[in-house]
Amino acid sequence: MIDMQVVQSSNIEAIGYDADTHELHVRFLTSGKTYVYPGVPQEIYEGLMNAPSHGVYFGQFVKPIYTHFYIQ
Repeated sequence: MIDMQVVQSSNIEAIGYDADTHELHVRFLTSGKTYVYPGVPQEIYEGLMNAPSHGVYFGQFVKPIYTHFYIQ
């Protein structure tokens, strides 16, 4: 299990990243599910963590580009 960092967002509860496998983990507030996005470069993760709006960045640079599966 990777470490998840709680973020201030209206729809994302926490975000984690495994630099070895390039997996981005995103836990959503509405469902409580954690979605895993394989093949995400570290630059995208860093951009997501540093974005003024995690949800907007996620919607522009992660959701439409990377496939996902959920683990919870």
